[in-house]
Amino acid sequence: MGAAAADALVAAAKVDWRTAALASVDGALCRYAEQLTRAPASCGRAEVEELRAAGLSDRAIHDAVQVIAYFNYINRVADALGTDPEDFYPAAPTKGDEGTQPRRASPQER
Repeated sequence: MGAAAADALVAAAKVDWRTAALASVDGALCRYAEQLTRAPASCGRAEVEELRAAGLSDRAIHDAVQVIAYFNYINRVADALGTDPEDFYPAAPTKGDEGTQPRRASPQER
């Protein structure tokens, strides 16, 4: 994949990973990351088996869980402390203002 195609894929995934032309293993990881983020208690052996079926090794699944959980943890710490996002992190627009007033993205919007 060339740089332009890779950039287009990243841009599409940022908008909505569900409609981006991701490889099946990447789509499986995104589905799992969303589930682990939004409903962690619903994750279990069945989800691990889905990741295995997508081609991930147990080590890769373990690494993915660690990264996903860390990002969830650190985002909650930042939210709890009212930490401002990094300068490189774009602010989410406030609803109804057509994006003229930057604000911190909520955890659900990240």
